[in-house]
Amino acid sequence: MREPQDGDDFIAEKRRLLKENPECATSSYNLGVSLLEEGRLDEAAEAFREAAENSGRMFEAWVNLGYIYFKRGDLDMVVEANKRAVEIEPRYARGYANLGFAYLQMERTEEAIAALKKAVEENPDIVQAYSNLINAYLQKEDVDKAIEIGEKLVEKAPGFALGHNNLAFAYYCRDEYDRAIEYMDKAVALGFQAHPDFMAKLEPYRTK
Repeated sequence: MREPQDGDDFIAEKRRLLKENPECATSSYNLGVSLLEEGRLDEAAEAFREAAENSGRMFEAWVNLGYIYFKRGDLDMVVEANKRAVEIEPRYARGYANLGFAYLQMERTEEAIAALKKAVEENPDIVQAYSNLINAYLQKEDVDKAIEIGEKLVEKAPGFALGHNNLAFAYYCRDEYDRAIEYMDKAVALGFQAHPDFMAKLEPYRTK
């Protein structure tokens, strides 16, 4: 039976294959994945760029480039990379979810909402996009819509602790403290590490 390769051996083999066929997008992509798993971000980014250049359909390479840009803190390039991904594959929900998250961090609220709505339209099970959509509506100061999305999320994914936390904050913003406490306690029971400042804000509203 063939011995499994370690990471360095696998990377070396992919480099050898690329030397033999430098325009093989799949080999470049697989090399990038291995380098990314090793934490070698610069080399991984180069491999993913080569994969994208050598294949007009390699949207996964752009998504992984977006992740690397996120790790570097370059949100503008996160946006550009994921835009390229969804241009290639317009129904790729994760690309829209990544776009929405980046726009949210940049406080480009309307763009965040549009991207996140597209993400859940393409994949209703992508719970992180729903969670970020709650935050986007809160950023817009549309608390009612944030609660509407939050209620859908916790009904769809009752074990998703972050969803309960975000819904708790939305109810707090609407001065519905009992509901805020209810959902915050559910989040904690599911293992969520609650922010101590928010817990302190809720404490005066707890019935003794």
